[in-house]
Amino acid sequence: MIYLLHQALEESALRYPDHPAFRFQNQALTYADLARRAAQLARTLQEQGIGKHDRVGVFLDKSLETAISIYGIMMAGGAYIPLDPKSPVTRLVSIIEDCQLTGIIAQDSRAQVLDEAAGLTPILRFVVGTQATTASSVRSVSWQEVEAQPPGLLSPVRLMEQDLAYIMYTSGSTGKPKGIMHTHSSGLSYARMSAATYDVNHDDRLSNHSPLHFDMSTFDYLTAVLCGATTTIIPEAYTLFPVNLAKLIEADRLTIWYSVPFALIQLITRGVLEERDLSAIRWVLYGGEPFPLGHLRALMDRLPQARFSNVYGPAEVNQCTYYHLPPPTAWPADWDNIPLGVIWDNADSLIVDTEDQPVPPGAVGELVVRTPTMMRGYWRRPDLNARAFYRREVFPDFEAVYYRTGDLVRENADGLLEFLGRKDHQVKIRGFRVELAEVDTALSSHEAIEHGAAFVIRREEGDVLAGAVMLKPNAQVSAETLIAYLRDRLPVYAVPAAIYFLEAMPRTGTGKIDRKALHVAALHAE
Repeated sequence: MIYLLHQALEESALRYPDHPAFRFQNQALTYADLARRAAQLARTLQEQGIGKHDRVGVFLDKSLETAISIYGIMMAGGAYIPLDPKSPVTRLVSIIEDCQLTGIIAQDSRAQVLDEAAGLTPILRFVVGTQATTASSVRSVSWQEVEAQPPGLLSPVRLMEQDLAYIMYTSGSTGKPKGIMHTHSSGLSYARMSAATYDVNHDDRLSNHSPLHFDMSTFDYLTAVLCGATTTIIPEAYTLFPVNLAKLIEADRLTIWYSVPFALIQLITRGVLEERDLSAIRWVLYGGEPFPLGHLRALMDRLPQARFSNVYGPAEVNQCTYYHLPPPTAWPADWDNIPLGVIWDNADSLIVDTEDQPVPPGAVGELVVRTPTMMRGYWRRPDLNARAFYRREVFPDFEAVYYRTGDLVRENADGLLEFLGRKDHQVKIRGFRVELAEVDTALSSHEAIEHGAAFVIRREEGDVLAGAVMLKPNAQVSAETLIAYLRDRLPVYAVPAAIYFLEAMPRTGTGKIDRKALHVAALHAE
């Protein structure tokens, strides 16, 4: 019986030792290779003092070492912490200190950033995968040293399925990233549930389009390994050139695709798909944001053999709903948006009003979800945990615990959930969660800015994040300078694509920033 995530790898290595587990460019790792190299890394981590419940950062560009890292960390008893390779140093240091990361797995290309980080925090003790850092207190361990290790652990590690497996950091409204804690139990429950829902099997070839710090990646790294399938890790460069990406999909005969709609929109509009044989694709999953219906219809017409599913679920629950789309010829004439669908098996949900009472059928309310795929809570944030969960007494001395998604939904006459917006100021940009308040804080921290606010510009090809600012009296600053300033303080996906200068901020009757009116004021300011 598999209780822990890395046991899934060990099982697949026994069943399919010579089957490719991961591909990247012209390289491949079989399941036997992956299990061996992960065990070698686990031993190395133990030698560096990593044990049960310790956290280790994964600061890698896309590579085969990514898979080795996450399974090696878990084999050593630790939890892996994906770090955005494009994060500014200040954000990286914030996560190192918040999560108490004594070790990081990285690449030589990240050595300079790690040197800067090591100079700002005394916590970091070792780095695997880079040359020696300039910080004398940080030991460097090369991959050659790791591969020289015997694969057995220095000492056995006893873990339970409730123990921590990974923490994903996401945008926080205060400007401080918040860590979402997932256990072996929640991760394995997601892997099993997604495998069953989308019929993933040993013969499948999955696309890893999402970076490791994006929660969609768990499908590629956890579900695929559980099923003994093959995952193609798509190089970052391919995501920028849809024609090359389409060629890769054809060459690797990918069978399941999972990404945000933006990537698929780029494929259908710029990928020249009519020149490619994509008949191997049997299922297309998308999520993270709405898919414009015109582009979706065009893609479905181009891939008539494939099933399409709208996937929904905050990173806190991995996933909780799905909607298997009918063929475009069967779409209702009045469809404005694709439904979220239904709660998946082995999960429960409620729609509640502002008083936390269940709403009547057809009414709008907040979706709360109870599922074994749910997080343990936010790392070291009791304040957030107190607000994140909805508790309902089922019978005396027993409470059912639900996660508050913050999403407003209603159940339509067909029993399908429809998404109607957010309760707060969180938005999705190309699938990444962005707290507008975090961007507001960063904008307003510039010495020339009196007040700054972020807002979203709706476009057919996907939403775009923008910023509006009021300058202090006699102050001057260019949009380019502001964007460069923000790049040093925000993750790349949270940096506005454009900055608009306003004489006054539009406000609601209660004095709050009117974000819906911001884009109108910004356009008038051009």
